[in-house]
Amino acid sequence: MARMLLNDLLKGSKSVMTHKRIISYYLNNSSSTIPELSKELNLSVPTIAKVIAEMCEDGYLINCGKMDTSKGRSPAIYGLAPESGYFVGVDLMSSGLNLGLMNFNGELVKLDMDVPYHYRNSQEGLDELCGYVTDFIEQLDVAKDRILNIGVNVPGRVNPEMGHSFSRFNFDERPLVDIMAEKIGCSVYIDNDTRSMTYGEMTKGVVKGEKNVIFVNLSWGIGCGLILNGELYTGKSGFSGELGHFPCFDNEVLCHCGKRGCLETEISGMALHRNLLQCVKEGRQTSLSEQIMNDEASLTLDDIIEATLKEDLLCIELVEDIGQKLGRYLAGLINLLNPEMVIIGGSLARTGDSVLQPVKSAVRKYSLNMVNRDSAIVLSKLQDKAGVTGACLLARKSLFQFT
Repeated sequence: MARMLLNDLLKGSKSVMTHKRIISYYLNNSSSTIPELSKELNLSVPTIAKVIAEMCEDGYLINCGKMDTSKGRSPAIYGLAPESGYFVGVDLMSSGLNLGLMNFNGELVKLDMDVPYHYRNSQEGLDELCGYVTDFIEQLDVAKDRILNIGVNVPGRVNPEMGHSFSRFNFDERPLVDIMAEKIGCSVYIDNDTRSMTYGEMTKGVVKGEKNVIFVNLSWGIGCGLILNGELYTGKSGFSGELGHFPCFDNEVLCHCGKRGCLETEISGMALHRNLLQCVKEGRQTSLSEQIMNDEASLTLDDIIEATLKEDLLCIELVEDIGQKLGRYLAGLINLLNPEMVIIGGSLARTGDSVLQPVKSAVRKYSLNMVNRDSAIVLSKLQDKAGVTGACLLARKSLFQFT
């Protein structure tokens, strides 16, 4: 049935487009009556009733019961059938993978977090990634033909419309989505990791109706996602959000982009890691000193985050310093965009108030008073699940959006 739905969507006939419009409506509105749907889609009640009956018979929609009303007959409420199709999300991180399965209703029904995977920009690295995704699908209690789409988060510059990645797995002229779909045996959609996290928070996280939002992914690197006028912003070619490569610092630290002085060189998990190592070499003490002296290469960003949560004074100091610097540059974005909300997400958001309070303090200091009063600064609600949640949701959205 799920594969039949996908095939129908590709036909693009008038009747199929009506089905697509109805599904798209239910993706954003969990349930509705036939009269409500008729009014929203500007189609007659008999037409909607006929199409709804067909979609219920095909298994795409279900009758959710009757609406409570004090007058006359209670109209039936309809919604998406959760098991009519599924979406897989793949969140590619610096040190592993998060994999998830979402039903048609947008509910995560399975999660595999922190699957060990070491990224390599090579055919072998891509083959290994596709192997993990294939293994995940084969272990599901869901038939493969019920998976409608796979969403993959890729760090760096990604054009989701064309299916190309320009920073990772960019060794082949063909679109990355075509290569992965061929290897996995399912359709694939890719997007930038931070934009996917932003969409996860927008749809299932801390965003509750706000139309203009800045999301900051403060992890090993740093990126930015934007929601403008209620829509996820991509830019002309999908390259928006490269906050980490603002030319900000007069330092000699070489960024992975090849330039020096990028914001990411001082405000990121990478910078935190480098600064802690330097402090220990200078004789400052931390609960991680012995580990660093014995095996510097074994120190991970997670180790530093855990030490911060255990109130390691040096780690707290360094996290707060990054929060202060981040807040100063966020003040500029707040002055520019006047958002209703700024979300701090990514790995370092797990340090909670250690990073959040310095950000707020610096924003108050450096932004315009009348502007910053409009902007709530909050931590991500989805935390480490933001990426895989967003990947599933964008995979679903890409099938039913209208261009």
